[in-house]
This record gives sequence, structure tokens and C-alpha cells, in this order.
Amino acid sequence: METLFAALEGTALAQALRASRWGYAAVNAAHIFAIALLVGSVVPLNLRLLGVWRGIARETAVRLLAPVAASGLALALLTGPLLFAVRAREYSGVGFLQLKLALIAVAVLSTLALCRSHGFLLKDAPRARLAGHALVSMVCWLGALVCGRLIAFAGD
Repeated sequence: METLFAALEGTALAQALRASRWGYAAVNAAHIFAIALLVGSVVPLNLRLLGVWRGIARETAVRLLAPVAASGLALALLTGPLLFAVRAREYSGVGFLQLKLALIAVAVLSTLALCRSHGFLLKDAPRARLAGHALVSMVCWLGALVCGRLIAFAGD
């Protein structure tokens, strides 16, 4: 794996990001924006699934917030690997990164399973299933957010 990570660090894109203060800063800012979109929409959506804001139809909340969350996830999945590539060998050994990736995987797979079982709008999903999913999702996304921030403090 060390060879793979060294090769990743040696790519032209990783070298360009390492050499460009503003290029790296732009990718980093895009990653932070992606996380803001993702977590900023997932938290209220999960709160609605837990029963908060019952005056807002679940379908309305899903139609509004799920595409924003998906857009944030897509942007994070584009920018995260770019940030990783800059210091792949160092980051690969950071436990917080490994935990972050595991939490993201659980959150995404949980959401895909819920939508597969009950459709995108979750019309027929039992309240208990929605609440369980919302709790798992909140723990995973907020945990990933914290782990992502702690990566900066885990080295050296």
C-alpha cells in the first residue's frame, strides 16, 4: 500500500496542489462547502424523521433536503480524495481518517438501504424505522465531521 500511496502523491495533480497555495486552498474550501451542504441538510432532515417539525410534510422535507445532501456528498467525494492525495502516505495511517471513512460508508449504505426498501420519499416507512435510521445517520455524519476535523491534529 505504501507504494500505491507514494504513487498517488506523485501524480501531477497531487504535486500541483502541493505546490499551489491557492489551488489547495480552493479545493479545501470546496470540501468545507460540501460538508456544510451535506451536514447542514442531513441534520434537519433527520430531525424531521425523528418527529421534529411535524407541520412540515416528510415528503416536502425529503424533496427539499435530500438533493442538497446528495450534492454536498458528491462534491465531498470529489474534493476529499484530492486533499488525501497531497499527503496520502501520512493520512493513510491516521485513525481518524479511517474512522471517518467507515462512518461515511455506514451513513451512505444506511440511506441507500432505507430508500431501496421504502422509496426515495419514504412514504410507507414505519416511524420506528425512520427514527432508527435518523439516529444512525446523525451519529455517523456528525462523527465523520468531528473525525475529519481531528485529522489535522493527529499527525506529528
